[in-house]
Amino acid sequence: MTYDVIVAGAGPVGLMLASELSLAGIRPLVLERLTAPSLEPKANGLVGQVVPMMDRRGLSEALSGFAGAPQPNSAYFMFGALALDLSLLEHSPVYNMAAPQPRIVSVLRDRAVELGVEIRWGTAISGLEQDCDGVTVDVSDSGGTHRLRARYLVGADGGHSLVRKMSGIDFPGISYDRTTGRTAHATVPADWLDPVTGALRVPGYGPILPFLPVRTERGGFVYAPLPGNAPLINTTEWDQPEPAEPMSLEEVRASVNRVLGADIPIGPPPGPGPHLLRRLIGGNTRLAERFRDRRVLLAGDAAHVLVFGGGPGLNLGLQDAINLGWKLAAEINGDAPAGLLDTYDTERRAAASRSVVSAQAQAAVLAPGADVTALREVFAELLTDRQTVQRLADLIAGSDVRYDMGDPHPHPLVGYCAPELELHTGAGTVRLAELTRTARPLLLDLTEEGALADALPEWRDRVDIVAARTSGEASPRALLLRPDCYIAWASASARPGDTELDTLRTALTRWFGAASRSATPVG
Repeated sequence: MTYDVIVAGAGPVGLMLASELSLAGIRPLVLERLTAPSLEPKANGLVGQVVPMMDRRGLSEALSGFAGAPQPNSAYFMFGALALDLSLLEHSPVYNMAAPQPRIVSVLRDRAVELGVEIRWGTAISGLEQDCDGVTVDVSDSGGTHRLRARYLVGADGGHSLVRKMSGIDFPGISYDRTTGRTAHATVPADWLDPVTGALRVPGYGPILPFLPVRTERGGFVYAPLPGNAPLINTTEWDQPEPAEPMSLEEVRASVNRVLGADIPIGPPPGPGPHLLRRLIGGNTRLAERFRDRRVLLAGDAAHVLVFGGGPGLNLGLQDAINLGWKLAAEINGDAPAGLLDTYDTERRAAASRSVVSAQAQAAVLAPGADVTALREVFAELLTDRQTVQRLADLIAGSDVRYDMGDPHPHPLVGYCAPELELHTGAGTVRLAELTRTARPLLLDLTEEGALADALPEWRDRVDIVAARTSGEASPRALLLRPDCYIAWASASARPGDTELDTLRTALTRWFGAASRSATPVG
């Protein structure tokens, strides 16, 4: 039996990709070396554009526990332990969703199973061979070693990806060997918490706002009271000897004392857990030299690992899956125009490269030393400027990445992820997010009298066309959205003319293939 796609790794990225493929009619096989989903609390949530994207796949409520559209963070966030005052912005691009990784995996696993995805736990890949028609994969499970065949293999198997290594794809980057990070779930004295701001009031140091990192010349500290669990305490230090003893809360408390110059009497977390108690020596920021080698593709940490910056790795990885899913499905279904699958590497490496820049810049301004302290003082003055805050907020959210859609004179929105809209249709009022849950291309027709629908019957087999209106002046008046919700074409005309219709047909053909010859014209 030959599978269409084998996905290596049943973490968040592999499960998200499997679901995206399933929405497009592909039934992938997911292989995971672990015998059951990991309960290790790695990531603590999602940040940036990926949050509204989860809403656009109908996953937001299950992940966050809250109904309704995600709301942007208009309070504060951080860049290299410097506060970004998001209240300065008219429209903050930063979204935050608190969700521990075990919950993310559980929700995405349930979705994948609901869509008919086969997941084989306790199955490890030990070898692969490529040819012009597909990939042969050696796997080991409880029944021994055997071979599987697939048209494509996707490595979503983490930063130490065997798929990447066996494919011979280099993984260049920077190692931060001087750092020691300690993270633990722990309790703090209840009377140290400010009832209004939630700040941790530390005698001898002062108030520390939740989630906002503190940097001193001795290291870094974060207090993160995530919902549903004991607060997370994190420290980062430089040039510390590695302790010989196992990690303990006492070690965390001693590290806090060194970093802040003040003591916090932390205690053990309540409840059965799982609770985090982890020491990490060093870290890496790395980017695969390519995300595709013929019929092998990489996604998530297999393609990029980053330190610093608000947990960008998972945010990037889930968007890798959303970008890759529809393109790979189109290739397998025979609908893909020439070069479509190659755009996965081009687009997602560009997005990852921006995150690498962010991670490395934040590492620089977090480093120890009086010279860095002086740099931070100047930088903090710049962060009172709205435009500077906007640029850094866009960098953190990933909203500054613009894909090349092939139009030499595009509308200003083309190439960016679509904004959220409230739409009034013949069937009632809906949010744009409610129209994108099938992961199909969408032509949003806001023109007068729905002028586009009748002009393009030959694409209705692969593009949903929705006529609607918005409250107030609508600009643009038409949007062509790819399944990943990036805008491939836009118009500001109430009645697009022949030239604009030609550019729309060009965009439709570029991204979704030639028009169907069997379509019957309307009228």
